[in-house]
Amino acid sequence: MPTFLVLAVLVITIVLAGLVVARPTLTVVRGGKMLAFLALFIFPVFAGLLGLENHVERSKQTSFCLTCHIMGQYGKSLYVDDSSYIPAAHFQNARVPRDQACYTCHTDYTIFGSFNSKLKGLHHIYAQYITKPQQPIQLYHPYNNRECLHCHEGSRSFEQGALHTAEPQTMADIKSNKLSCMSSGCHDSIHNVKDLDHVKYWKPVQ
Repeated sequence: MPTFLVLAVLVITIVLAGLVVARPTLTVVRGGKMLAFLALFIFPVFAGLLGLENHVERSKQTSFCLTCHIMGQYGKSLYVDDSSYIPAAHFQNARVPRDQACYTCHTDYTIFGSFNSKLKGLHHIYAQYITKPQQPIQLYHPYNNRECLHCHEGSRSFEQGALHTAEPQTMADIKSNKLSCMSSGCHDSIHNVKDLDHVKYWKPVQ
């Protein structure tokens, strides 16, 4: 939803509500009552829903996530020139949308995954501005292979990968989350923010 449209609805809501408050005699007639109902109930709810939808979409942006100071190093890690850094490799090779990189990888792909992620996002905002963010940052629970398989399952490089098919049980364990992609020693270089002063960085072509 374009921001200007949300602002336009908000302005209309304020104008109509102001008109009803300034001239309460308008509500004497039926048309005035309908106007008051629209101005004081329908338009505010509509404006609120549009604003919520607009903010939810904006909160999916990588740039939004990086507005918190504590996330700066994580954003920097996306430019590490080392393919073993999983987030960097995905970001630089457009395996995830760059403008929604954080949201794409850190949303649980379950029926209420997006909703739950937004609730956690509210907690993050609370921690950023009201309390203090936890140091070091930790995931709420171990990273589930489900989030990787959402994109990789069915791909040739995954299904026919030499390590994935070396043992008959390996693939089944990966898909059932018994063998973690992240902590099994295979793809364990994630953001590694403590090492960012000793690495080279990729510079995108402008």
